[in-house]
Amino acid sequence: MLKTILTGLTGLLSLLIASLTMAAGGPAHYKIVTGQERGTYIQIGADLAKYVAQPAGIDLEVMPSKGSAENVQRMRFEPGVKLALVQSDVYQAYIDMANSGNVDAGTTIRPLRLIMPLYNEEIYFVVRNDSPMTTMNEIKDKVISIGPIGSGTAQSATTLYRLMFNEPIPEQNVQSLSNEDAIAALVVKKIDVAVIVAGQPAKLFTDMNPDLLAQIRVLRVDPNVPETARAKQTYFPATIRQGSYPNWLKEDVPTLTVKAFLVTYDYGLRDTVSNLNRFADSLCENFDVLQEKGHPKWKQVKLELPPLTKGWQYYPPIERHLRSCIAHRASMAAGGTTTSTATSAQPPKANKQRPCSDQERLLLLCGK
Repeated sequence: MLKTILTGLTGLLSLLIASLTMAAGGPAHYKIVTGQERGTYIQIGADLAKYVAQPAGIDLEVMPSKGSAENVQRMRFEPGVKLALVQSDVYQAYIDMANSGNVDAGTTIRPLRLIMPLYNEEIYFVVRNDSPMTTMNEIKDKVISIGPIGSGTAQSATTLYRLMFNEPIPEQNVQSLSNEDAIAALVVKKIDVAVIVAGQPAKLFTDMNPDLLAQIRVLRVDPNVPETARAKQTYFPATIRQGSYPNWLKEDVPTLTVKAFLVTYDYGLRDTVSNLNRFADSLCENFDVLQEKGHPKWKQVKLELPPLTKGWQYYPPIERHLRSCIAHRASMAAGGTTTSTATSAQPPKANKQRPCSDQERLLLLCGK
Protein backbone atom coordinates (compact mmCIF):
# COMPACT_ATOMS: atom_id res chain seq x y z
CA MET A 1 0.00 0.00 0.00
CA LEU A 2 2.75 2.44 0.99
CA LYS A 3 4.73 1.63 -2.16
CA THR A 4 1.63 2.29 -4.31
CA ILE A 5 1.08 5.67 -2.64
CA LEU A 6 4.74 6.63 -3.04
CA THR A 7 4.73 5.60 -6.70
CA GLY A 8 1.63 7.69 -7.37
CA LEU A 9 3.05 10.74 -5.62
CA THR A 10 6.33 10.33 -7.49
CA GLY A 11 4.53 10.25 -10.83
CA LEU A 12 2.52 13.38 -10.06
CA LEU A 13 5.59 15.25 -8.85
CA SER A 14 7.58 14.24 -11.93
CA LEU A 15 4.81 15.50 -14.22
CA LEU A 16 4.64 18.78 -12.29
CA ILE A 17 8.41 19.27 -12.52
CA ALA A 18 8.45 18.55 -16.24
CA SER A 19 5.48 20.87 -16.87
CA LEU A 20 7.06 23.75 -14.97
CA THR A 21 10.33 23.24 -16.83
CA MET A 22 8.66 23.24 -20.24
CA ALA A 23 6.72 26.36 -19.31
CA ALA A 24 9.97 28.07 -18.40
CA GLY A 25 11.38 27.60 -21.91
CA GLY A 26 11.91 23.92 -22.61
CA PRO A 27 14.17 21.25 -21.17
CA ALA A 28 17.85 21.76 -20.45
CA HIS A 29 20.10 19.90 -22.91
CA TYR A 30 22.93 18.11 -21.12
CA LYS A 31 25.30 15.24 -21.90
CA ILE A 32 26.54 12.28 -19.89
CA VAL A 33 29.75 10.50 -20.92
CA THR A 34 29.70 6.77 -20.33
CA GLY A 35 31.76 3.99 -21.95
CA GLN A 36 32.09 1.65 -24.89
CA GLU A 37 28.91 0.98 -26.86
CA ARG A 38 28.52 -2.63 -25.73
CA GLY A 39 29.53 -1.98 -22.13
CA THR A 40 27.51 -1.48 -18.98
CA TYR A 41 28.22 2.25 -18.50
CA ILE A 42 26.31 3.26 -21.62
CA GLN A 43 23.25 1.29 -20.46
CA ILE A 44 23.42 2.94 -17.02
CA GLY A 45 23.58 6.32 -18.77
CA ALA A 46 20.53 5.44 -20.87
CA ASP A 47 18.62 4.49 -17.71
CA LEU A 48 19.52 7.82 -16.08
CA ALA A 49 18.38 9.69 -19.20
CA LYS A 50 15.04 7.85 -19.39
CA TYR A 51 14.02 7.33 -15.79
CA VAL A 52 15.68 10.29 -14.02
CA ALA A 53 16.55 13.17 -16.38
CA GLN A 54 13.39 13.03 -18.50
CA PRO A 55 10.97 13.27 -15.54
CA ALA A 56 13.07 16.19 -14.26
CA GLY A 57 12.64 18.06 -17.52
CA ILE A 58 16.24 17.47 -18.69
CA ASP A 59 17.13 16.22 -22.16
CA LEU A 60 20.18 14.07 -21.33
CA GLU A 61 22.21 12.87 -24.31
CA VAL A 62 24.09 9.63 -23.64
CA MET A 63 27.59 9.79 -25.11
CA PRO A 64 29.83 6.75 -25.70
CA SER A 65 33.52 7.04 -24.83
CA LYS A 66 36.68 5.02 -24.39
CA GLY A 67 36.05 4.98 -20.65
CA SER A 68 36.77 6.60 -17.31
CA ALA A 69 39.92 8.64 -17.94
CA GLU A 70 38.42 10.13 -21.10
CA ASN A 71 35.21 10.80 -19.14
CA VAL A 72 37.15 12.78 -16.51
CA GLN A 73 38.71 14.92 -19.25
CA ARG A 74 35.42 15.48 -21.08
CA MET A 75 33.54 16.17 -17.84
CA ARG A 76 36.09 18.87 -17.08
CA PHE A 77 36.55 20.47 -20.49
CA GLU A 78 33.84 19.54 -23.01
CA PRO A 79 30.88 21.98 -23.27
CA GLY A 80 27.53 20.46 -22.41
CA VAL A 81 28.90 17.49 -20.48
CA LYS A 82 27.37 17.75 -17.02
CA LEU A 83 27.60 14.13 -15.83
CA ALA A 84 30.12 11.30 -16.14
CA LEU A 85 30.59 7.70 -15.03
CA VAL A 86 34.05 7.10 -13.56
CA GLN A 87 35.81 4.13 -11.96
CA SER A 88 37.09 4.65 -8.42
CA ASP A 89 40.69 3.66 -9.27
CA VAL A 90 40.83 6.20 -12.11
CA TYR A 91 39.44 8.99 -9.89
CA GLN A 92 41.96 8.11 -7.18
CA ALA A 93 44.80 8.00 -9.72
CA TYR A 94 44.05 11.61 -10.73
CA ILE A 95 44.02 12.67 -7.08
CA ASP A 96 47.32 10.88 -6.43
CA MET A 97 48.90 12.55 -9.46
CA ALA A 98 47.63 15.95 -8.31
CA ASN A 99 48.97 15.39 -4.79
CA SER A 100 52.35 14.40 -6.23
CA GLY A 101 52.61 17.84 -7.83
CA ASN A 102 51.21 17.28 -11.32
CA VAL A 103 49.55 20.61 -12.12
CA ASP A 104 47.51 19.27 -15.05
CA ALA A 105 46.05 16.50 -12.90
CA GLY A 106 45.12 19.03 -10.21
CA THR A 107 43.52 21.36 -12.75
CA THR A 108 41.49 18.45 -14.09
CA ILE A 109 40.30 16.66 -10.96
CA ARG A 110 39.97 19.25 -8.19
CA PRO A 111 36.80 20.96 -9.54
CA LEU A 112 35.04 17.62 -10.02
CA ARG A 113 32.51 16.38 -7.47
CA LEU A 114 30.78 13.08 -6.79
CA ILE A 115 27.03 12.64 -6.92
CA MET A 116 26.92 9.11 -5.49
CA PRO A 117 28.58 5.70 -5.64
CA LEU A 118 26.88 3.24 -7.96
CA TYR A 119 27.88 -0.41 -8.21
CA ASN A 120 30.90 -2.68 -8.45
CA GLU A 121 32.26 -3.58 -11.90
CA GLU A 122 33.75 -7.00 -12.38
CA ILE A 123 37.20 -7.41 -13.92
CA TYR A 124 37.44 -10.15 -16.56
CA PHE A 125 40.79 -11.66 -17.54
CA VAL A 126 39.75 -13.45 -20.74
CA VAL A 127 41.90 -16.11 -22.44
CA ARG A 128 41.43 -18.68 -25.19
CA ASN A 129 39.93 -21.99 -24.23
CA ASP A 130 43.17 -23.76 -25.19
CA SER A 131 45.31 -21.50 -22.98
CA PRO A 132 47.35 -23.29 -20.29
CA MET A 133 46.52 -20.45 -17.86
CA THR A 134 43.78 -21.03 -15.29
CA THR A 135 44.33 -18.26 -12.69
CA MET A 136 44.94 -14.53 -12.84
CA ASN A 137 48.42 -14.69 -11.30
CA GLU A 138 49.68 -16.57 -14.38
CA ILE A 139 49.50 -13.59 -16.76
CA LYS A 140 53.05 -12.39 -16.04
CA ASP A 141 55.03 -11.72 -19.23
CA LYS A 142 52.03 -12.50 -21.46
CA VAL A 143 50.82 -10.27 -24.30
CA ILE A 144 47.87 -8.37 -22.83
CA SER A 145 45.21 -6.03 -24.20
CA ILE A 146 44.66 -3.47 -21.46
CA GLY A 147 41.82 -1.63 -23.21
CA PRO A 148 41.97 1.73 -25.04
CA ILE A 149 44.21 4.46 -23.64
CA GLY A 150 41.87 6.74 -21.70
CA SER A 151 39.67 3.89 -20.49
CA GLY A 152 39.14 2.77 -16.92
CA THR A 153 40.02 -0.73 -18.09
CA ALA A 154 43.54 0.44 -18.99
CA GLN A 155 43.97 1.93 -15.54
CA SER A 156 42.69 -1.21 -13.80
CA ALA A 157 44.75 -3.58 -15.94
CA THR A 158 48.01 -1.71 -15.45
CA THR A 159 47.41 -1.09 -11.74
CA LEU A 160 46.53 -4.73 -11.11
CA TYR A 161 49.60 -5.99 -12.98
CA ARG A 162 51.88 -3.64 -11.04
CA LEU A 163 50.34 -4.66 -7.72
CA MET A 164 50.57 -8.38 -8.47
CA PHE A 165 54.11 -8.48 -9.88
CA ASN A 166 55.76 -5.32 -8.46
CA GLU A 167 56.62 -4.13 -11.98
CA PRO A 168 54.79 -2.63 -14.98
CA ILE A 169 53.63 -4.65 -17.96
CA PRO A 170 56.60 -4.82 -20.38
CA GLU A 171 55.94 -2.27 -23.12
CA GLN A 172 56.34 -4.84 -25.89
CA ASN A 173 53.54 -6.92 -24.30
CA VAL A 174 50.91 -4.16 -24.18
CA GLN A 175 48.07 -3.83 -26.68
CA SER A 176 45.42 -1.08 -26.32
CA LEU A 177 42.41 -2.58 -28.07
CA SER A 178 38.67 -2.09 -27.71
CA ASN A 179 36.77 -4.95 -26.08
CA GLU A 180 35.57 -6.33 -29.41
CA ASP A 181 38.97 -6.03 -31.08
CA ALA A 182 40.65 -7.63 -28.06
CA ILE A 183 38.39 -10.70 -28.26
CA ALA A 184 39.06 -10.99 -32.00
CA ALA A 185 42.83 -10.68 -31.44
CA LEU A 186 42.63 -13.26 -28.67
CA VAL A 187 40.89 -15.83 -30.86
CA VAL A 188 43.45 -15.48 -33.69
CA LYS A 189 46.32 -15.71 -31.15
CA LYS A 190 47.68 -12.19 -31.56
CA ILE A 191 47.38 -11.66 -27.79
CA ASP A 192 47.29 -13.97 -24.78
CA VAL A 193 44.95 -12.08 -22.43
CA ALA A 194 42.17 -9.53 -22.87
CA VAL A 195 41.34 -7.47 -19.78
CA ILE A 196 37.73 -6.24 -19.75
CA VAL A 197 36.00 -4.26 -16.98
CA ALA A 198 32.20 -4.38 -17.12
CA GLY A 199 29.25 -4.82 -14.81
CA GLN A 200 27.54 -8.17 -15.24
CA PRO A 201 25.66 -9.10 -17.28
CA ALA A 202 27.76 -7.32 -19.93
CA LYS A 203 26.26 -7.05 -23.43
CA LEU A 204 29.67 -7.83 -24.89
CA PHE A 205 29.23 -11.41 -23.69
CA THR A 206 25.44 -11.81 -23.61
CA ASP A 207 25.19 -10.73 -27.28
CA MET A 208 28.26 -12.63 -28.44
CA ASN A 209 28.00 -15.38 -31.04
CA PRO A 210 27.87 -18.77 -29.25
CA ASP A 211 30.65 -20.15 -31.46
CA LEU A 212 32.90 -17.27 -30.40
CA LEU A 213 31.95 -17.66 -26.73
CA ALA A 214 32.94 -21.30 -26.92
CA GLN A 215 36.49 -20.27 -27.78
CA ILE A 216 37.12 -18.11 -24.70
CA ARG A 217 36.97 -18.37 -20.91
CA VAL A 218 37.75 -16.29 -17.81
CA LEU A 219 40.72 -16.74 -15.46
CA ARG A 220 39.93 -17.30 -11.81
CA VAL A 221 41.41 -15.49 -8.81
CA ASP A 222 43.49 -17.81 -6.64
CA PRO A 223 42.98 -16.59 -3.05
CA ASN A 224 46.06 -18.45 -1.80
CA VAL A 225 48.83 -16.77 -3.82
CA PRO A 226 50.77 -13.60 -2.81
CA GLU A 227 49.85 -11.88 -6.11
CA THR A 228 46.18 -11.91 -5.07
CA ALA A 229 46.98 -10.56 -1.62
CA ARG A 230 48.81 -7.62 -3.18
CA ALA A 231 45.98 -6.98 -5.68
CA LYS A 232 43.50 -6.76 -2.78
CA GLN A 233 45.30 -3.64 -1.53
CA THR A 234 43.20 -1.72 -4.08
CA TYR A 235 40.60 -4.11 -5.48
CA PHE A 236 38.00 -6.32 -3.83
CA PRO A 237 36.85 -9.92 -4.26
CA ALA A 238 33.83 -10.51 -6.48
CA THR A 239 32.12 -13.30 -8.40
CA ILE A 240 31.19 -13.51 -12.07
CA ARG A 241 27.99 -15.50 -11.72
CA GLN A 242 27.14 -18.40 -13.99
CA GLY A 243 23.57 -17.11 -13.94
CA SER A 244 24.70 -13.91 -15.68
CA TYR A 245 26.02 -15.92 -18.64
CA PRO A 246 24.16 -19.25 -18.72
CA ASN A 247 25.18 -19.85 -22.33
CA TRP A 248 28.86 -19.35 -21.55
CA LEU A 249 29.90 -20.19 -18.00
CA LYS A 250 29.50 -23.61 -16.42
CA GLU A 251 30.14 -22.31 -12.89
CA ASP A 252 30.75 -19.12 -10.92
CA VAL A 253 34.17 -17.52 -11.43
CA PRO A 254 35.88 -15.64 -8.57
CA THR A 255 37.40 -12.34 -9.70
CA LEU A 256 38.10 -8.79 -8.51
CA THR A 257 36.01 -5.65 -8.71
CA VAL A 258 36.20 -1.84 -8.90
CA LYS A 259 33.54 0.72 -7.89
CA ALA A 260 31.72 2.99 -10.36
CA PHE A 261 30.74 6.58 -9.42
CA LEU A 262 28.42 9.19 -10.89
CA VAL A 263 30.40 12.43 -11.18
CA THR A 264 29.69 16.10 -11.95
CA TYR A 265 31.44 19.49 -11.67
CA ASP A 266 31.36 22.06 -8.87
CA TYR A 267 28.84 24.25 -10.71
CA GLY A 268 27.73 27.56 -9.29
CA LEU A 269 25.61 29.00 -12.11
CA ARG A 270 22.02 29.36 -10.87
CA ASP A 271 20.27 27.59 -13.77
CA THR A 272 22.72 24.69 -13.76
CA VAL A 273 22.45 24.25 -10.00
CA SER A 274 18.64 24.34 -10.27
CA ASN A 275 18.61 21.73 -13.04
CA LEU A 276 20.98 19.43 -11.18
CA ASN A 277 18.92 19.79 -8.01
CA ARG A 278 15.86 18.62 -9.97
CA PHE A 279 17.97 15.75 -11.31
CA ALA A 280 18.89 14.80 -7.73
CA ASP A 281 15.26 14.91 -6.58
CA SER A 282 14.20 12.79 -9.55
CA LEU A 283 17.04 10.31 -8.92
CA CYS A 284 15.81 9.79 -5.38
CA GLU A 285 12.11 9.71 -6.28
CA ASN A 286 12.56 7.34 -9.22
CA PHE A 287 15.18 5.10 -7.64
CA ASP A 288 12.72 2.22 -7.31
CA VAL A 289 11.92 2.54 -11.03
CA LEU A 290 15.63 2.31 -11.88
CA GLN A 291 15.95 -0.86 -9.83
CA GLU A 292 12.81 -2.37 -11.37
CA LYS A 293 13.21 -1.38 -15.04
CA GLY A 294 16.88 -0.47 -15.49
CA HIS A 295 20.00 -2.58 -16.00
CA PRO A 296 20.30 -5.43 -13.44
CA LYS A 297 23.27 -3.61 -11.87
CA TRP A 298 20.86 -1.03 -10.40
CA LYS A 299 19.71 -3.71 -7.96
CA GLN A 300 23.20 -3.54 -6.40
CA VAL A 301 23.11 0.25 -5.96
CA LYS A 302 22.21 1.62 -2.54
CA LEU A 303 20.58 5.03 -2.24
CA GLU A 304 23.09 6.37 0.25
CA LEU A 305 26.03 8.77 0.54
CA PRO A 306 28.77 7.02 2.53
CA PRO A 307 31.79 8.87 3.95
CA LEU A 308 34.49 9.59 1.37
CA THR A 309 38.25 9.19 1.48
CA LYS A 310 40.53 12.24 1.55
CA GLY A 311 40.42 14.28 -1.64
CA TRP A 312 36.96 13.06 -2.65
CA GLN A 313 33.99 15.44 -2.27
CA TYR A 314 30.27 15.29 -2.95
CA TYR A 315 28.65 18.13 -4.93
CA PRO A 316 27.07 20.18 -2.10
CA PRO A 317 23.72 21.17 -3.71
CA ILE A 318 22.97 17.62 -4.84
CA GLU A 319 24.23 16.21 -1.55
CA ARG A 320 21.74 18.38 0.37
CA HIS A 321 18.85 17.34 -1.88
CA LEU A 322 19.73 13.65 -1.82
CA ARG A 323 20.19 13.54 1.95
CA SER A 324 16.86 15.30 2.45
CA CYS A 325 15.08 12.95 0.05
CA ILE A 326 16.76 9.86 1.54
CA ALA A 327 15.65 10.94 5.02
CA HIS A 328 12.11 11.54 3.76
CA ARG A 329 11.98 8.08 2.15
CA ALA A 330 13.20 6.52 5.38
CA SER A 331 10.56 8.41 7.36
CA MET A 332 7.79 7.33 4.97
CA ALA A 333 8.98 3.72 5.06
CA ALA A 334 8.89 3.88 8.87
CA GLY A 335 5.31 5.11 8.78
CA GLY A 336 5.97 8.79 9.45
CA THR A 337 5.12 11.42 7.40
CA THR A 338 30.11 25.44 -2.82
CA THR A 339 30.03 28.08 -5.12
CA SER A 340 32.06 28.06 -8.24
CA THR A 341 31.32 29.14 -11.76
CA ALA A 342 31.95 26.78 -14.68
CA THR A 343 33.93 28.41 -17.44
CA SER A 344 34.91 27.31 -20.91
CA ALA A 345 38.26 25.97 -19.77
CA GLN A 346 40.80 24.56 -22.18
CA PRO A 347 42.40 21.16 -21.67
CA PRO A 348 45.83 21.31 -20.04
CA LYS A 349 48.72 21.35 -22.47
CA ALA A 350 51.17 18.50 -22.53
CA ASN A 351 54.20 18.99 -20.35
CA LYS A 352 57.09 19.53 -22.77
CA GLN A 353 59.80 19.77 -20.14
CA ARG A 354 60.16 16.03 -19.50
CA PRO A 355 59.02 12.70 -20.94
CA CYS A 356 55.44 11.66 -20.26
CA SER A 357 55.11 8.93 -17.63
CA ASP A 358 53.00 5.82 -18.20
CA GLN A 359 50.49 6.97 -15.59
CA GLU A 360 50.12 10.41 -17.21
CA ARG A 361 49.59 8.73 -20.57
CA LEU A 362 46.82 6.52 -19.19
CA LEU A 363 45.08 9.52 -17.62
CA LEU A 364 45.35 11.57 -20.84
CA LEU A 365 47.50 14.19 -19.13
CA CYS A 366 50.05 14.48 -21.92
CA GLY A 367 50.35 14.22 -25.68
CA LYS A 368 50.19 10.83 -27.35
